[in-house]
Amino acid sequence: MKNCLQLGSMLKGKKIVLGITGSIAAYKACILIRLLIKQGAEVQVVITPAGKEFITPITLSALTHKPVISDFFNQRDGSWHSHVDLGLWADAMLIAPCTASTIGKMTHGIADNMLITTYLSMKAPVLIAPAMDLDMYAHVSTQENIHLLCERGVTIIEPGSGFLASTLEGKGRMQEPEIIVDELVDFFAKRDGKLKGQRILITAGPTYEKLDPVRFIGNYSSGKMGVALAKECIAEGAEVELILGPCSLSLPKSSLLHVTNVENAAQMHHVATSLYPNCKAGIMCAAVADFTPSECADEKIKREGEQLVLRLNPTKDIAADLGKIKTPEQKLCGFALETHNALEHANEKLQRKNLDMIVMNSLQDEGAGFQCDTNKVSIITTDETVSLPLQSKQDVAREIINKFLL
Repeated sequence: MKNCLQLGSMLKGKKIVLGITGSIAAYKACILIRLLIKQGAEVQVVITPAGKEFITPITLSALTHKPVISDFFNQRDGSWHSHVDLGLWADAMLIAPCTASTIGKMTHGIADNMLITTYLSMKAPVLIAPAMDLDMYAHVSTQENIHLLCERGVTIIEPGSGFLASTLEGKGRMQEPEIIVDELVDFFAKRDGKLKGQRILITAGPTYEKLDPVRFIGNYSSGKMGVALAKECIAEGAEVELILGPCSLSLPKSSLLHVTNVENAAQMHHVATSLYPNCKAGIMCAAVADFTPSECADEKIKREGEQLVLRLNPTKDIAADLGKIKTPEQKLCGFALETHNALEHANEKLQRKNLDMIVMNSLQDEGAGFQCDTNKVSIITTDETVSLPLQSKQDVAREIINKFLL
């Protein structure tokens, strides 16, 4: 599940009608349901008769804690399943897998099963994840039907593409459940997010200052805190400009995320000062080197003598330079990692760098700081200091975004 946004509650309270059709990929619906529920969604499965040949309703019901709907009438008591009520109940309808037959029926309004009648009554947005043989997917009839559904506002989660798209390229295999959930989260973020339409600059990760082609001066930053902040901003609909130092983290698959990879402090400074004037806010979370070697050797430095003397020059202070160009309409948040007199140093940086907020980290607390999945911070403004308990970096990110931007 490397691609999934993993925000825990991004779909909290969202009501999802999950349509399942007669495809071998129907088994992936179990994974999809678990991911949706983990994100906080309420899931109601509607399955076609052919779909039940590939996966049993009892399995799906056990995962959703709801009876699976497959027929117009309940076979036990003859009660009617109202497709109209489902259309009003849902926040979104997702059909995954969606076969060529179902796509054709959706296009032409052939309401011969509960799934299609529910689609025709749906007031909420509809997304489909096609799944079929490649030749069937490429056939002109299928492509024309998909094109018509796109024109009618149905979102196609392209096989193998990983992004919301209206193009008709891709393979026939259904997209992976993790990416489907990413796209559903992305969809709601763009539509409902509190930061919709805002552009946020975030720096993350370490910087590497080269000594020679082999060695560098760096730090232990993993980039986890900065990426968690980016995820939270995306979840609220913001367009994120992420300037990322060297790290190996999996990033969210979102059209709202733009990543610029850099290696050293000078590169990060150049990109940040270029992008910030067009952003609503900036969050300087990267662990940027304070010093860089005055010279970088062209060849590996050999071990000669008993000592190696390095001359270091100070790097440009990114947060301070952004503070100088910040307009009254913009906001700026910095991070401070201190080993002593932490509160005093953090408050001094808040004033000197013209920041609106500073987040103070400490290496003194177990489970906080570099490489950890948890963190313990204090959020400092000119008005107050709020100390947070030890918690996951994603939860810390949520607290920071709520305080800083919402």
